[in-house]
Amino acid sequence: MQAQIDSTSLPLYEALASEVRLNIIRYLSEQQLNIKQLAERLDLSSAIVTRHVSKLEEAGLIRTEKTKGKSGIQKISTLVVEDIYISFPKKVQAAYATHVVSVPVGHFTDFNVSPSCGLASTKDFIGPVDQPKYFLSPDRMDAGILWFTKGFVEYKLPNYLEAHQSLQQIDISFEISSEFPFANPHWPSDITFSLNGIELGEWQSPGDFNDERGRLTPDWWPETINQYGLLKTLRITSHGTYIDGDPISEITTKAFMDISDAWSLKFEVKEEANHVGGLTLFGKSFGHFEQDIVVKTYYL
Repeated sequence: MQAQIDSTSLPLYEALASEVRLNIIRYLSEQQLNIKQLAERLDLSSAIVTRHVSKLEEAGLIRTEKTKGKSGIQKISTLVVEDIYISFPKKVQAAYATHVVSVPVGHFTDFNVSPSCGLASTKDFIGPVDQPKYFLSPDRMDAGILWFTKGFVEYKLPNYLEAHQSLQQIDISFEISSEFPFANPHWPSDITFSLNGIELGEWQSPGDFNDERGRLTPDWWPETINQYGLLKTLRITSHGTYIDGDPISEITTKAFMDISDAWSLKFEVKEEANHVGGLTLFGKSFGHFEQDIVVKTYYL
């Protein structure tokens, strides 16, 4: 589950702000339980437990279903979330001027991918899945999501910096996950990022996720398939390269001081990686975050 630092995630934070509800989550992580069983473990009345269970259900943490029991209809509660990821706002301390470029995920200019792989628009799959040749289709420009097991996609982006402008920082943000047929939250993948042919570093995606439906994912997209990714930000500074604040290499902005008209950005899963778990890129019409690949350059 992906959480934000805004009002949309308040039900989640409120649900977790209770020792009783945390204990309910702990009990349900071990097995499914009905209200009576939870009440016995918590030493509370069924009425009180029902209110706590409703709060957890509203937050999307558990699912409650009515089933036939020995003494009639009973409500069985199931924990449906294994992990919660919180995306904090990204802040740049200095008051730099910026250039911002947003590139749809289907606007790649080079690729070499292996199945399982595919692309989809907001309306349908773009060609049959697991056939890399459809990454050449002109319809790829409409893609809102793409995925592959190993290989790369590369994007050309305009570099609006002028010769008199001094590059201070580069931020590259995107929604991404591993690639597993259908979904698997425990499917690590070592993903390498490169800019202008220079490897920025590697990040390990924990898996891909379908424990909840993507907020932006089109209605036609099957619920059994990967629904959303994690919003990640690569940051290149004068001190090194980071992903969400964690250092991944010593590559600095100095490597990109030579002004050229374009940036070349590559997302890659190498064949020799320790975890060849693929990758999925989400555009603004899929997943949880209404954005494409966004590159922001800071300058003086």
